[in-house]
Amino acid sequence: MPRKKPFSVKQKKKQLQDKRERKRGLQDGLRSSSNSRSGSRERRGEQTDTSDGESVTHHIRRLNQQPSQGLGPRGYDPNRYRLHFERDSREEVERRKRAAREQVLQPVSAEVLELDIREVYQPGSVLDFPRRPPWSYEMSKEQLMSQEERSFQEYLGKIHGAYSSEKLSYFEHNLETWRQLWRVLEMSDIVLLITDIRHPVVNFPPALYEYVTGELGLSLVLVLNKVDLAPPALVVAWKHYFHQHYPQLHVVLFTSFPRDPRTPQDPSSVLKKSRRRGRGWTRALGPEQLLRACEAITVGKVDLSSWREKIARDVAGATWGNGSGEEEDEEDGPAVLVEQQTDSAMEPTGPTRERYKDGVVTIGCVGFPNVGKSSLINGLVGRKVVSVSRTPGHTRYFQTYFLTPSVKLCDCPGLIFPSLLPRQLQVLAGIYPIAQIQEPYTAVGYLASRIPVQALLHLRHPETEDPSMEHPWCAWDICEAWAEKRGYKTAKAARNDVYRAANSLLRLAVDGRLSLCFHPPGYSEQKGTWESHPETTELVVLQGRVGPAGDEEEEEEEELSSSCEEEGEEDRDADEEGEGDEDTPTSAPGSSLAGRNPYALLGEDEC
Repeated sequence: MPRKKPFSVKQKKKQLQDKRERKRGLQDGLRSSSNSRSGSRERRGEQTDTSDGESVTHHIRRLNQQPSQGLGPRGYDPNRYRLHFERDSREEVERRKRAAREQVLQPVSAEVLELDIREVYQPGSVLDFPRRPPWSYEMSKEQLMSQEERSFQEYLGKIHGAYSSEKLSYFEHNLETWRQLWRVLEMSDIVLLITDIRHPVVNFPPALYEYVTGELGLSLVLVLNKVDLAPPALVVAWKHYFHQHYPQLHVVLFTSFPRDPRTPQDPSSVLKKSRRRGRGWTRALGPEQLLRACEAITVGKVDLSSWREKIARDVAGATWGNGSGEEEDEEDGPAVLVEQQTDSAMEPTGPTRERYKDGVVTIGCVGFPNVGKSSLINGLVGRKVVSVSRTPGHTRYFQTYFLTPSVKLCDCPGLIFPSLLPRQLQVLAGIYPIAQIQEPYTAVGYLASRIPVQALLHLRHPETEDPSMEHPWCAWDICEAWAEKRGYKTAKAARNDVYRAANSLLRLAVDGRLSLCFHPPGYSEQKGTWESHPETTELVVLQGRVGPAGDEEEEEEEELSSSCEEEGEEDRDADEEGEGDEDTPTSAPGSSLAGRNPYALLGEDEC
């Protein structure tokens, strides 16, 4: 028998990789293997750095990778609606890291916090959203999909040809998610555009307003959500701003967890997370305003009396908790019919122009990620029927819910429209998954230059031993000081984990505990006028009446331990339920160390 030819270790490794690829191809067929570490040479050429579950092809970064064991029985791919963003170049990431270390932070003036929508979206430019191209019933499904793909690529080419990557914001590059928006707009009688009151201009694309009110001829209701996170005067100012610039809008104020703004807020409660006992969804502020807006739009064409009766029942039976402190059963309410529309956007069903079909009004809920679309539906229903999370892209396909026999709600996945916003602001707005940010330090610097983060968190400069001495801060210093305060250390060298500290600060901002609110143009000069406005006083009284009072104000405040804010664990974020859904009691003084923060024993965890 002839002697075998010598084989190098490199050649043997390549042979084993090719063998595994052949076996995988025979077993899985067309199954996607984007999270494989030992892919073929062709896939390694297109994909790099797969440690965080991402794949990169043609400068597009795909986020929120979900484990997949092949296509399901109905051909459903769990990664079909993943977020697709443009990838930052390595040179840009390194430049930002250097700036975070070198650039001294200076507080900005109040005028810098004023955002004009014309500077963000530039109406009339190519910063539009993709439209569904014309089609007919004679076209096959393959022809329709091919036509939509060509149209979408032309849309992307126009935007990237007109603006450089440094000027453009993150926006959705996944055609599958845009198809979900097309289907929701086609089946809706009324469109709700949900925005975050802290930065509503960021979440309000004028192109969508023109398309819905112009081409589709539908009514658009702007929901200013999370009004409990902003001063009442600022809420009223934003409401009048949109009324003035977009007269066809119906503006509604909403929050799923109202609080009394007259209650003084303790600055040291930044690290404390309120947890309400019982079923808090029934205390939502805004369902009655939304009902009045829908009644004005439908003008008697749909019987909405059942909706009004439901609101009255919810108000009468609303409670924050029972005497024993145990959480009420969320399933004791009437059943809600849920329809999952996984593949409806792919089928050529045709836009339905018959309004209020069968006496039912369909209300479509659209908006950016993390603005509270799913929480709004829970607030309208009066209990949790939609899972919510602070992770962008948690809602993966649209679903419909019958609020009453004559009112149907449609929840659409969050979509990011193209704009000229700074990407750091988008991160603070919760549009980008924090656990997958490549460079979070400049976003921390953006936040610290607009609100006094060092004072709110009582941070001590890492290069100064005397707290009374003034020392210039940079974004890196803030992250290092926060890591030192919270005890965030790297595993091997036990150095301050600045990356984890930066992610922790960004989560505090997204949750609203470090609240950064932007203002409409001219707000600084007219602030006194808005504070004395009659609608401001009315909003304060309304929030105080709807919010918890007296014995109902049983909120459990638990200081976050360092283990609560671990970065890089996407599964924890995706599984985390929304505010008020958890009821984890604080550890007793005599409990074991496993449930407590060990740094609290040294007094390093106090603010």
